[in-house]
Amino acid sequence: MSRAQMQLDRDILDSISTGIVALDRNLCVVALNAAGEALLETSEKRSVGAHARQLLSQPSEWLEDLQQVLASSSPLVRRGMPLTLLGGQQIHVDVIVTPVPGETSSAQLLVELQPVDRLLKISREEGLIHAHETTRTVIRGLAHEIKNPLGGIRGAAQLLSRQLTSDDLCEYTTVIIREADRLRDLVDRLLGPNQQLCLQPLNIHQILEHVRHLIAAEWDNQVRFARDYDPSLPEFPADSAQLVQAILNIMRNALQAAEQPGHCHMTLRTRAQRQFTIGTTRHRLVCRVDIIDNGPGIPAELQHAVFAPMVTGRADGTGLGLSIAQSIVNRHGGLLECQSEPGNTVFTLYLPMEATHA
Repeated sequence: MSRAQMQLDRDILDSISTGIVALDRNLCVVALNAAGEALLETSEKRSVGAHARQLLSQPSEWLEDLQQVLASSSPLVRRGMPLTLLGGQQIHVDVIVTPVPGETSSAQLLVELQPVDRLLKISREEGLIHAHETTRTVIRGLAHEIKNPLGGIRGAAQLLSRQLTSDDLCEYTTVIIREADRLRDLVDRLLGPNQQLCLQPLNIHQILEHVRHLIAAEWDNQVRFARDYDPSLPEFPADSAQLVQAILNIMRNALQAAEQPGHCHMTLRTRAQRQFTIGTTRHRLVCRVDIIDNGPGIPAELQHAVFAPMVTGRADGTGLGLSIAQSIVNRHGGLLECQSEPGNTVFTLYLPMEATHA
């Protein structure tokens, strides 16, 4: 087979939205397409040559089905089969296992994986993006209505202070000016970063390591980190300073919620996902970053609004850190998601590796 034909076959395989896993007679991975990489949260480079059991955390039922098809040479279909990924997440998929005829092919089994919850996930992602855009529109309108009279109040207080001769009375105008400035700063923080993105090729692992060192210094090395980085991830265009701010906000949020920061354990994980849909846009290659902590979790009543401004579970919290993080990720054309339960909270950033930004 010519190189051009092989590349065409590869392109066709990667364009299929169903996850495809090809296995040999020993149930070792021969090929894994882009959708399969995204679904199983691994890469073909890591998987080729590995046994099928190494793709999942609890592979017993999966292996039984594969061995049955290998022995009987008859196709098998499973609907809504639960699969537990290596990271602990459970997904439900429709599975079709088909034997490959002929002795010349290296692949003996073709496994098709169709996630039954993917459409629901895409719908939820669209909802998150729409909610963020709506919130930003409302905040921009409110900011305009607040900052205009606020400037007038501050200016009037300054003029008044120049006319007063009593230090006691000047103290009141000083309070007015200081509180007006505080309110203006709060409005600016609600709006989030307003500078243009400065896109430069960056290595996401360098960003994560930089933030890890900042957190270690800030919390006096009380936090234990585990790192699970995909070394095959290429550089991609992004704003380094703003991504540092977004990831720092997420980590700080986790540590501030922890009852005992000294017992906090964080896992930083990266993966490449191909042919991944964010909202209504399908991206050829996306960088996925998981920030996992073992804290108390986000209260159930707050989870639906965790990225909304001014929403916080802490008495002294401002509720702006996660909102700003989401704004930064969205401006990169990406998506920020959260799944939380006691002892396991996962913030996931999806960042397109092509230059897509607002």
